[in-house]
Amino acid sequence: MATCSLFPWVQLFCFFSLLHRGIFLVDHMPMLLWSTDRSLQGLASTLHEGHIISELELHMLLQHTISQHSRNLVIFLQDMLSVDDFTRYAGSSGNETTFLNVQELLKASSSSLVLPAVDCLAVKHLTEYLQRTLNLPLVNINGPETSYLMVNASKPNLFVIRLQPTRRKDKPATLKALMENDKIIGRITKAMQQQRVHSLMIYTARQPSKVPVQFNIAGHSRRQLMSAEMQDNRLYAPVYALNGTQPCILFYATNFSLITKKGDLVDLSNLTFGSSNVDTSSSECLPTNATLSLQYTNLGPGINSLEIRFVMTNKFYEGSARNWFTLDSVEIVQNGTTAKFRVSIISSPVEYSFHCQLVGTRSQYGARLIPLDDKEKTWDVVISDFQIQAFSVQNITFSYASDCTSFFTPAIWMALVTSLVLLLILTYGIHMIVHLTTNSRFDNPKDPRLSIPETE
Repeated sequence: MATCSLFPWVQLFCFFSLLHRGIFLVDHMPMLLWSTDRSLQGLASTLHEGHIISELELHMLLQHTISQHSRNLVIFLQDMLSVDDFTRYAGSSGNETTFLNVQELLKASSSSLVLPAVDCLAVKHLTEYLQRTLNLPLVNINGPETSYLMVNASKPNLFVIRLQPTRRKDKPATLKALMENDKIIGRITKAMQQQRVHSLMIYTARQPSKVPVQFNIAGHSRRQLMSAEMQDNRLYAPVYALNGTQPCILFYATNFSLITKKGDLVDLSNLTFGSSNVDTSSSECLPTNATLSLQYTNLGPGINSLEIRFVMTNKFYEGSARNWFTLDSVEIVQNGTTAKFRVSIISSPVEYSFHCQLVGTRSQYGARLIPLDDKEKTWDVVISDFQIQAFSVQNITFSYASDCTSFFTPAIWMALVTSLVLLLILTYGIHMIVHLTTNSRFDNPKDPRLSIPETE
């Protein structure tokens, strides 16, 4: 590691240099996924703009879809790829379009997902993770050999298609290589569709590419390929509890999953929303407190019954002179054993609902479920696009939502600190200029030479 001088301003410069290297220069690349079923639907709402998906986060996203059915997995692996490739090369080149097949597949598939930034380490270990998780035979195929690919629909496999290298010497050569790879992707995917092979396709690369900046593209859309991933934010109707005949508690999420200590995924999304497989009859709605009870049966081996309770209160606070509702705890009852989680920062005015992009047991989520003892650590909770309202419910419509995102995000704090440093430098410079002084006596060449004693 380079050493820095002891001067404070040099240390500050070194700090920002190291911070820039550690945060802003993380190698990442895009990953595009499309499937023959709806297993990828709703996962885009769990992502944040500008966030680089780590290896663990990628595994959690994939675990939602790869563990549902027995299927063929196909990874189209290019040598280099970045989001800027879609920006610069997605337009027409003569009579052809560079990413024509990829665009059509994203639009026509039952579900698709675009991950603009995935950590290089996650992609590097993706094949090993999928093979270890699914225990599927690995088949490596080079780009020119794809015409000999034979798929057995009755026996799933993990195919790794190594696409032709994209020689980045000039734009025509790059365009030609990208179009050839796009044709390979389209040919293999359409062949599987004709054979009615249940499959999940992944398009990514081994390392990111560096695309020169192009300044003459202001006249058209910069994210043509990314626009293919437009999904409805409301996939289902919210689940609700009744107080007599009127709804009194509303709850909605795009992904509602539990992960056991053994790593088994219990996906409750489809069972909770848009179906009648959940029982809310044990819920309570009172003026000062409310409990949403979600009861499930026969979820799988070892889980005969499962109940999840959201315990909420309504209190008056003198500081704000209004009532606020708070989600105090979440309880998971499995086969008579209760695991209780304390909830952080889930509250809003009683007239509003509460919304948070990610709620769960992990520390990086916007709102955390904190286990009270070791018994609760057997569960890992993941709730995406979480929204709940327990009081002042009218019909089956959420009121205005109070969000968990704070105003002072890390980016804002970084901008404030940088502005403060620049302001201090400017203040110091102005201070030095103001205190500049001129000589009180000057030498005239026509007069005798001016002599100033050292004592003065």
